[in-house]
Amino acid sequence: MNVNLNSAYWLGLAVSVVLPVLVGLVTTRVTHAGTKAVLLLALTAANGFLVELAGPHPDGWDLGTAIVLTLVSFGTAVLSHFGLWKPTGVSGKAQDSLVTSAARPVSGV
Repeated sequence: MNVNLNSAYWLGLAVSVVLPVLVGLVTTRVTHAGTKAVLLLALTAANGFLVELAGPHPDGWDLGTAIVLTLVSFGTAVLSHFGLWKPTGVSGKAQDSLVTSAARPVSGV
């Protein structure tokens, strides 16, 4: 059995590792965890479908493969969040980097 993965699949896997940090950048610490999970699922679905679209296919685009790639992308993103980004503090720093105007401390009061 020969396994040959195109560069689109490797790029999709790398994007899956970075997606939790992107979710942290666009959400705040008080954002409900369910909202963050749905946002991560939507981004990984887009990643899975785009990887399937970009990959070389002799028979054309396949919905089943796109769904499997979405599940793999979501699993990779969740595992990288809890195994890499959260323990190292990158998730918290990402959420703190984009402070909204309502959450900024007022100086001089």
